[in-house]
Amino acid sequence: MKLIQEHSDVAAYLAADEAVDHDHPLVQETADALWAATGDAYSYAKVAFEFVRDTIPHTADSGDDRVSWRASDVLATRNGICYAKSHALTALLRARSIPAGLCYQLLGDDDGSNLFVHGLVALRLPGRDDWSRVDPRGNKPGVDAQFTLDHEQLAFPVRPELGEVDYPELYAAPHPATLKVLQESADRPQLWRSLPTGL
Repeated sequence: MKLIQEHSDVAAYLAADEAVDHDHPLVQETADALWAATGDAYSYAKVAFEFVRDTIPHTADSGDDRVSWRASDVLATRNGICYAKSHALTALLRARSIPAGLCYQLLGDDDGSNLFVHGLVALRLPGRDDWSRVDPRGNKPGVDAQFTLDHEQLAFPVRPELGEVDYPELYAAPHPATLKVLQESADRPQLWRSLPTGL
């Protein structure tokens, strides 16, 4: 899908902030280790994606009640929901000067009920003009998200007939609605009850 940049200057998608804290030593150390195993931007981006997707369980899958929101905390605790895992991947990409941003979907149950906002990442590798969306949520039976640039293979393709939406905006920082719920939730049950139902 064609994404609309919130900022025209791509430098905004390389900046650090309170959630995407790629200036944190743990983020830098993790990025250095992943880079040492790869050596070029494409391979690094793929490995960073797989690292976040596969080694940091989504709390809905693990049952972990802790709520993390800073990229460095996600890496330290090895837990997070889609928003938090997206912060971690965005930070790892930016740590190696790969422009990355946050984007979102509106998803729901199979009958179209219980709509909630789901977080993704988009990146732009050197030599490419387009942004590519990837979903580090974490795979499980029925979910098979992959790192692909020529076509999307996300965790959850939207079903417009059920009211689901691909939001086209590409944010440099987490959307305030998603960041607020992460910061204000004491545990996962509270977080689940407070997930935004739209942007």
